[in-house]
Amino acid sequence: MLNTMVGRWRTLTTGQQVLIGGIGLLLVYGLLSSGSLLDPANLAAKAAILLLALPLHELAHAAAAVALGDNTPRLQGRLTLNPLRHLDPMGALLILLAGFGWAKPVQWNPRNVNIDTRLASVIIAVAGPLTNLLLAALSMFLLGQFGVSMGSGLLNFLYFFAAINVLLAVFNLIPIPPLDGSHVLFALLPGDNWQLRAQLSQYGMLVVFAVAFIFPQVIRVPTNAVMQMLAGIFL
Repeated sequence: MLNTMVGRWRTLTTGQQVLIGGIGLLLVYGLLSSGSLLDPANLAAKAAILLLALPLHELAHAAAAVALGDNTPRLQGRLTLNPLRHLDPMGALLILLAGFGWAKPVQWNPRNVNIDTRLASVIIAVAGPLTNLLLAALSMFLLGQFGVSMGSGLLNFLYFFAAINVLLAVFNLIPIPPLDGSHVLFALLPGDNWQLRAQLSQYGMLVVFAVAFIFPQVIRVPTNAVMQMLAGIFL
């Protein structure tokens, strides 16, 4: 039995091994942090992320591409708020266990856009994280305007919703494939960078998990800074 499992493990690609190992770490993380994981307000906020924030994130990518002249996202059914068209099982699991993750990437054709392809790549890439930041700002605005009259459950929900949206924006702007920030990086680098893109894509998930679990301050520090800025503006 053990030899069979080892044999099957060796047949997996490096990316698949990394993904399985990452999921195992996430399960351990979820068990260790079960107190906050099972908080009703936290669970409600994560449900809102999966059903609203992530679809809006991907819809923003799709709408940006369509606005720039490429109908590929529309033809693939991504110009919609339907969560089933956007959610990725592994990314959704990450949201539930760790508060950050991803959805299915929106595909677009650089040949169809009516502006410089590098600029188009930046615009389409940042549209998603920008949407998350706008949702976080709206949530903090509601806290500032109506927080006194709200119950503690709704207060916690709005705060968690804002915090997770900021976390998603920061996480997705990390310049590592397949995250949005990598598209910005490749667009800003001079010349033909396909070789660097291929190398980073090959080990992208490994680096993402390393950042998330070994160097979490890369995500935590800017997330806290943005939340403090929003609190200063709206609270």
